[in-house]
Amino acid sequence: METFRNDILLHTEGITKSYYIGTPNELEILHGINLDVKKGEFVSIVGQSGSGKSTLMNILGILDRPTSGNYFLDGIDIGKAKNKELATLRNKHIGFVFQTYNLIARTSALKNVEMPMLYAGMSAGERRDKAMSLLEMVGMEERMKHTPDELSGGQKQRVAIARAMANDPDIILADEPTGALDSGTGRLVMDIFHRLHEEQNKTIVLITHSNELAGETPRIVTISDGNIIKEVINKEGVA
Repeated sequence: METFRNDILLHTEGITKSYYIGTPNELEILHGINLDVKKGEFVSIVGQSGSGKSTLMNILGILDRPTSGNYFLDGIDIGKAKNKELATLRNKHIGFVFQTYNLIARTSALKNVEMPMLYAGMSAGERRDKAMSLLEMVGMEERMKHTPDELSGGQKQRVAIARAMANDPDIILADEPTGALDSGTGRLVMDIFHRLHEEQNKTIVLITHSNELAGETPRIVTISDGNIIKEVINKEGVA
């Protein structure tokens, strides 16, 4: 049985991902990714469009399976999990923040934040109380009854961050979280991530094409053409 250090939350070994397998068009996107993320780390995975970072994010988020290699999340061998278990694992362990927000239309900010807790079986009263607390944490307490089409991009993203925290996940995966925002609003969103990391010791993996944003994190992993080509401990990004 494989064992890991207690401080390692995410561990991958030799992760590959191919498409059109067995055809003349077979294409390998990831070429053997080895990556460890410690509990409480704030790590950026930076790379240009087509580098493989989104493919890797989908595997780390248990949204897709690798073609080969091993992935362990908090000691759980994800490769051995059955398909029906994957949604439960995602809901329990991972909070997602996407560039496109992925909020449910015609549903209030409060109900959007409650949704992961509903799937986790939390009672209605507990869901409401926790959702209100999370929206207050991101400065959205006065907009909790508003639907996504009544919110600005930055407000939607703050709701999305609150939703990502709903089940107190082990890790937050943030995929280009400021990509659709202006610089000022993006700054507010990044400040929330820094607070989660510094005040709650939350593990955060930021996927971005921006070297400037990556420069805010204490560790920078650079991916290019499906390979990790560089890892840097960034003293400038350490709070």
